[in-house]
Amino acid sequence: MLRSNAVGPAHIIFFVIAAAAPLTAIVGATPAAFAFGNGAGVPGTFILTGIIYLLFGAAFTAMTARCGSAGGFYSYIGHGLGWPTGVGGAFIAIASYTAIQTAIYGLFSYFLASELADLGLSLPWWPIALGCVVIVHVCGARDVTFSGRLLGILMLGEVLILLALDIAILTRSGHWKAELSSFMPNTVAAPGLGASLVFVVASYVGFEATTIFSEEARDPARTIPRATYIAVLFITFFYAFSTWAMVQLQGAGEIAAAARVNPANLYFAAAHLLLGRIPMIIMEMLVLTSLFASQLAFHNTITRYLFALARDGLLFSAMARTHPRFHSPHVASMVQTVSAMVLILLFASLHVDAYAIVFSWMSAFASIGILAVQCLVSLSALLAFAGDRRGVGFSRAIMAPLLSGAGLAACLWLVIANLPLLAGTQSPAIWLFPVASLVIGLIGAILTMRLRRQRPDHYAMLVNSLGEVG
Repeated sequence: MLRSNAVGPAHIIFFVIAAAAPLTAIVGATPAAFAFGNGAGVPGTFILTGIIYLLFGAAFTAMTARCGSAGGFYSYIGHGLGWPTGVGGAFIAIASYTAIQTAIYGLFSYFLASELADLGLSLPWWPIALGCVVIVHVCGARDVTFSGRLLGILMLGEVLILLALDIAILTRSGHWKAELSSFMPNTVAAPGLGASLVFVVASYVGFEATTIFSEEARDPARTIPRATYIAVLFITFFYAFSTWAMVQLQGAGEIAAAARVNPANLYFAAAHLLLGRIPMIIMEMLVLTSLFASQLAFHNTITRYLFALARDGLLFSAMARTHPRFHSPHVASMVQTVSAMVLILLFASLHVDAYAIVFSWMSAFASIGILAVQCLVSLSALLAFAGDRRGVGFSRAIMAPLLSGAGLAACLWLVIANLPLLAGTQSPAIWLFPVASLVIGLIGAILTMRLRRQRPDHYAMLVNSLGEVG
């Protein structure tokens, strides 16, 4: 069994924020939102997205007492929409998180290979990625509190360097700047809002980590909602504050043009100008630790999905074993590690670019799948509470899933509509991503219906443990 009462709100918050990779998201994703989206309205776009996710958090955390498990949203979807749909959602989630982790391995190795090349050491990206997989496995196979502490340390470094830059920007003339047009409705709703949402929503990937650790959390009925709200509020306001500071530096009318000129260097140039060369180099190094923290967070998420499905008899039972000392799902961890290595070696054999293909394509595919799963969770919560609210208030039981579901569905549509922008290519192959996610979900649902037909007693036991209402 997983170790109960092992983690508190702080550890879970670290998992969520580490998965979101604040420094990487700010430095890597927001320049594209500035350049191709609504420009100075990006900070306000984070506030808008944060509201959607706060509503979403209110909806799904209300279900935690009924169906929280190491399977994350898998049990939440099954509770309201039925077991086959829940397993289908789990298959999509596993594929999506595997894709985003592979994308981050690609980005990490791309950056590190570039740094090593500057030092005169030329290496392909894929051996670096494989080495990182091994280190992530060693950390992930230990007890969950170890990962939580490590992620907290790594996250602190990236947050502090961004705060130092933000404060330097706002005090560069000896007084605080307070130009607030970035949060005005006309600025946020300017042309390009849809494109900005594509990049901003992607910055919240990893949100599910609050539910993944419900079996290992102390007092999950209180810990999971608290960790969810704090994590979403932190991501929302910290990202909005950091992007608003950059708007102050460049100017509301010039930020889009500045980002288009050199998006990869927008924040590094500011750090060099205002903090100096050494802090800029530290920021470059912290991008790597930010990516590593994100890899470890996603590794823990995927392994617990595999563990939960194996425990429920839907995958190989060996993956339901836990380490005798650490109580971690160490077999599932090994399976996840091997699958990551296989994907990296596959991309290496195809001689594809680590940034243009591995990172860009895989992150685009993952964004579609994760948003689809979140939409299913909102619908499941709405249906579950429509039949039995059990003391949950109307606003949390009905309005929150209804409004968040509509918002997330709109975001999913925008991501699909802007796939060439998100994936960085006009290749027709990217239009297969939504189809692939759907097929993966259908495979999970079909396997579950097969289980219902071939082992009805086992299926009934699982449904009863889930508390299915759909």
